[in-house]
Amino acid sequence: MDSRLGDKIVKFNAKADDHVKKQAVNPFRNDSVKNMTKREFAKDEYGRPAKGSKSETRGFRASALVYKEMLQLCEIIHDYGGPSSEGDPRRVICFGELFSMYNTISNKLVGILLRTRKHQIIDFEGECLFQRRDDAVPIVLLKPIEEIRKEFHHEIDTTLSAIEKNKKSQELPRSTESDDSD
Repeated sequence: MDSRLGDKIVKFNAKADDHVKKQAVNPFRNDSVKNMTKREFAKDEYGRPAKGSKSETRGFRASALVYKEMLQLCEIIHDYGGPSSEGDPRRVICFGELFSMYNTISNKLVGILLRTRKHQIIDFEGECLFQRRDDAVPIVLLKPIEEIRKEFHHEIDTTLSAIEKNKKSQELPRSTESDDSD
């Protein structure tokens, strides 16, 4: 038997065995769920994709995008907002004004505002803001823009390096196959 064919058979069998193992814990397979072995998760792994998987990479990309949008929002508040009060370095802008500016950039303003508030970068009254009703609600940038840039650039860089690490772990060593056109 040709060694190249033997290598291909070994790779195929390894892939088939891996598929059988994954299907053993797949609740959507056609077998009964009663016979399924229960998966064990560490607390930090529960509800997260497998390490090195394409799903994890997509999650990292989404996180990087959200950090970039949060930074862009903070830049707009800093550039177009006014001082909170005399001697206060914080910047403030009304929701209505921000909405009219940001709406041409993205349609996700309220979601990004909520996410940025969760990170304690901005603050505003209420749970959620609505156009027209909450136009006069002030949105306050809590930190200096330099500190925010540093924090978000660090998060973005960390996320992008995790994406690169995942790409490298997903790459399989390719065999050097010659042209089989004998």
